[in-house]
Amino acid sequence: MILVCGGIKGGVGKTTLATNLAVLFSISGSDVLLIDADDQESASDFTLLRNEVRAQVGGAGYTSVKLHGTAVRSEGLRLAEKYDHVVIDVGGRDSAGQRAALSIADIYAIPFLPASFDIWTLDKVAALIEEARPFNEKLQTVCFLNRADSVGTDNVEAVAIARAIPGLKYLDAPLGNRKAYRSAASQGLGAVELKHADAKASAEMRYLFDRLNDLAMISKRLPIAV
Repeated sequence: MILVCGGIKGGVGKTTLATNLAVLFSISGSDVLLIDADDQESASDFTLLRNEVRAQVGGAGYTSVKLHGTAVRSEGLRLAEKYDHVVIDVGGRDSAGQRAALSIADIYAIPFLPASFDIWTLDKVAALIEEARPFNEKLQTVCFLNRADSVGTDNVEAVAIARAIPGLKYLDAPLGNRKAYRSAASQGLGAVELKHADAKASAEMRYLFDRLNDLAMISKRLPIAV
């Protein structure tokens, strides 16, 4: 499976998602490639830290490379043949790298926050997806709520808007606004690996991981246009 963590809004949790998914795939026994296609290279920084803190147990547990622009497609396809799963972290803008990733993805996962500016960008993401579909008929696109509020109506209102956007499937697997995700990242760990794990953070990340895996299982895996 090739899974892209994307969107055209920065700061919504794409790298947190990508690194946690890479960790979970690795824990499940899969051979995983994490492609950092974001100019900020946060996923690569996370992996460097993870290799240091886990040096005695074999390092990160997955392979990580940096790719940009059209190389995300050409090199991504070549490398994907060697791995069970590929996770691609793209930058928060409409870039050549994001479009290249969309052209090879099985699943395009878009986190969004319960805030107006974040929700409004989903329309632009949907337009980007429609442009990609002629080149990738197997593409499945999902969005999910990240940093969900614990109280108030913002979550409900944001989800209602997301559900109404054509071309996007809302995935009911929200992630809460939890310190555990930030704490784990600062230690080079996935949320499920914290010594004193936040049970809610672990459960919701595993649930999202399982739902994305379910989508991969039902994918028809149609050939990629060349």
